[in-house]
Amino acid sequence: MRRLLPVTDQTADDDREWSLEELAELYAYPEPGTEPGAGLNAGQAGRPGVWLRGNMVASLDGAAQYEGASQPLSGTADMRIFGVLRALCDVVIAGAETVRREGYRPAKAREAFAARRAAAGQTPAPAIAVVSASLELDFTAPLFTEPLVPTLVLTGAGAPAERVRAARRAGADVVVAGDGPGADPAAAVAALADRGLTRQLTEGGPRLLGGFVAAGVLDELCLTVAPVLTAGDAQRITNGPGTAVPERFALVSLLEEAGFLFTRYRRI
Repeated sequence: MRRLLPVTDQTADDDREWSLEELAELYAYPEPGTEPGAGLNAGQAGRPGVWLRGNMVASLDGAAQYEGASQPLSGTADMRIFGVLRALCDVVIAGAETVRREGYRPAKAREAFAARRAAAGQTPAPAIAVVSASLELDFTAPLFTEPLVPTLVLTGAGAPAERVRAARRAGADVVVAGDGPGADPAAAVAALADRGLTRQLTEGGPRLLGGFVAAGVLDELCLTVAPVLTAGDAQRITNGPGTAVPERFALVSLLEEAGFLFTRYRRI
């Protein structure tokens, strides 16, 4: 793996396999009060220390999926960084369709990150938060029956009452974030922060990420550009309502391995 940005005295020596600790340092969440630029944007409702990071992969021609899943676009180094990003966060936020398509399971505790998480006051593994309006979820799946940390379900006040009860019977922590049928993006970020889950990571899918972008609550995007072309009509990494004006982000780091580019952008 090569570091292309930022350029340092050691950049020339970075064409090697990076340790998990080195990747963890590179991708560490900002310390509360040290957030770049304006720190917490208006969408975060002035909550100190809240940081929402997105992690997505796309092909050279902009596809976020191949045959309905993101995994075919990924690679060994991408999965390594994927694991590091999960190990650093308090909560992984994913849309219900992504959970179904990608076969989500509970996050695992990883020995390599145990001391780091303990020092940060985190649980041994991050919680998984599933965003769903209908709550048409399989509550017999391992995500709900075998989590190390209880799985959360983010929804709106208008969610079907019988599905809310089913989720709670399955041991899920149902979080009502908004007055509509589904979770409001900004309210979801705030509700998770109220539970102490301030280091947030969303893995999409495109509709969920698009909602966070449109709401102005995405602080950082980690985008892997895969060296493949897919053609077809796959979604982009975001979908849904547009922003009033294009959101500007600055490139803060760039890694490369086997033709994959691992970019990291932060809100300006």
